[in-house]
Amino acid sequence: MTDFFTMQPGETAAPVPPGPVLSTGSTGMRRVHRFLLWAYDEAPNLVRSTAPGDTARAAYVGEVLGNFDKVLLIHQEGEDLFMYPQLAERAPASASHVEQMLDHHKQVRERVQSIEPVRKRWMQTADAENREELAKGYEDVQSVLNEHLRREVTEVMPAVDRVMTEKELKALVQHGVKQHDKKFLVTYLGMVLATNPPDDRREIFFKEIPAPVRLGYRLIGRKMYRRQYATLFPGRPIPETL
Repeated sequence: MTDFFTMQPGETAAPVPPGPVLSTGSTGMRRVHRFLLWAYDEAPNLVRSTAPGDTARAAYVGEVLGNFDKVLLIHQEGEDLFMYPQLAERAPASASHVEQMLDHHKQVRERVQSIEPVRKRWMQTADAENREELAKGYEDVQSVLNEHLRREVTEVMPAVDRVMTEKELKALVQHGVKQHDKKFLVTYLGMVLATNPPDDRREIFFKEIPAPVRLGYRLIGRKMYRRQYATLFPGRPIPETL
């Protein structure tokens, strides 16, 4: 099976600056991107799985999708602030790739923002017209996002690993953590773990997650994740985490 993060014909990576590898940003980015790929692959069908008039499910699904959108936009905002300016300054030969990635961010942001009022209307009405408009809107987001998430990993991150330290990349992560409700974050952790291979799950959980957060996940987060997954996908087996 071909790995999703494989460069496609005609695509070229940014020149990798000489010197030692300073960080494992590529690995971390793959892990976040796997979750985003899963979330936006599911989004259109989640909308369409809601029967017209079922306002309770529309409100629930719409809230979850709104949280996905927030994660995505804050993640990209963090890159715009804490990764791409530094890459452009320290690896000038990557300028065209930085410009392309920032343009992708703009395209994704505009699409997500354009469907937000549709999502909010649908959450209240659960009508068929808004449902289909929202589902198609998420398909549009997905079409841009899939290309971006692949190319950011394959074309840009090898250069990032040479010019940015682990400490600097943690600022990007903390930018997101500070803007999310803690209750949401422990549920989100379950989804990230579930959408990554077993070895990556262990790395994420035991090396990247602070001990208090691990404890919070084991006490309440795992149950919250499983409850949410069962509600979103009734009858579907719940993917394992840790």
